[in-house]
Amino acid sequence: MSADAKSFRRVANRSQIAPGAALVVESGRYEVALFDVGGDVRAYENACPHQGGPIGEGAIEDGFVTCPWHAWRFDLQTGKMSLGDFAVLRRFEVRVEGGDVLLATEPEPE
Repeated sequence: MSADAKSFRRVANRSQIAPGAALVVESGRYEVALFDVGGDVRAYENACPHQGGPIGEGAIEDGFVTCPWHAWRFDLQTGKMSLGDFAVLRRFEVRVEGGDVLLATEPEPE
């Protein structure tokens, strides 16, 4: 395998990821929150960049998730904070094959 080849692992069934809710899974050494965003699956490390709050436990509304610890809001399409460019969620590549959700074992480069 080349140095830039990605590894993926099955982490869930697509039907387990409901709109308006997150599904938290483990992939390798990471805990990752999966979100249904307009029918697409997005995946972010389950740790707010502020102080590590469990982003997968946050309130989801209008395409944003709000960290339950200190109310930082993030766009679920991009992972960017709603109030500026100084914080972004660590994103993981997702593939949906049939009913299986496959997740990259490492986050995308920052």
